[in-house]
Amino acid sequence: MKRAGFGRLFKSLRIASGQTLRSFCASHGFDPGNTSRLERGLLAPPESDEKLREYALALNLKPHTAEWHEFFDLAAAERGRVPNDLLADEELVAKLPAVFRTIRGTKTDGDALDDLAERLRGA
Repeated sequence: MKRAGFGRLFKSLRIASGQTLRSFCASHGFDPGNTSRLERGLLAPPESDEKLREYALALNLKPHTAEWHEFFDLAAAERGRVPNDLLADEELVAKLPAVFRTIRGTKTDGDALDDLAERLRGA
């Protein structure tokens, strides 16, 4: 199964850092074959938050920034999971079934999802 978002983001961040695939892997001790498959969406994002952190730091992401969260959120989404930091919030987890029902009943265009996000913030 081919994945796109996480690998595309990973590759764009690596390129933005000015490193070739081989130099990036050599500098950080990563396997070039696995990294290539990850970037092309042929390999699922790592399950381990520790490995994701290792990649994120190697890609010069700063912890707790929007880019950091996007990196972890895309990895979780492509693995079919809710991000671990969100699972720690019991109140939020209790609202997830309502979110899922709402998304299923809402056309997933940008405006509808923006409206949903605003309603959830107000809940």
